[in-house]
Amino acid sequence: QVQLLESGGGSVQSGGSLRLSCDFTAMPQSEYYCMAWFRQAPGQEREGVAALSSDGMTYYEDSVKGRASISRDSARNTLYLQINSLKPEDTARYSCAGAAAPCGTSWSTYGHFGYWGQGTQVTVSS
Repeated sequence: QVQLLESGGGSVQSGGSLRLSCDFTAMPQSEYYCMAWFRQAPGQEREGVAALSSDGMTYYEDSVKGRASISRDSARNTLYLQINSLKPEDTARYSCAGAAAPCGTSWSTYGHFGYWGQGTQVTVSS
């Protein structure tokens, strides 16, 4: 069974950086898979931030393009999200997600993913 555990969140000043980690107990059992980061701020809908497909393709939400990088350590079954130049509007609870299917155009769709972590809070102060 795939279980996900996030870490690395915290409080940081605007302009700072954070690297979030997501430990998978196992990869989704499929030749094709999609691993992603979502975030949800209070009173707002959950949104996809970044995704990494099994074919190496990466996807980013427009507001983090150029500031974020998603990567995976295969040996450790860990997914990372590095975000630089953090802004107060990046404040949210960040969750990682996994799908036993390619990312494609559904990379930022909540229903595409069957595996979810509990999330880690990121707070950016101005």
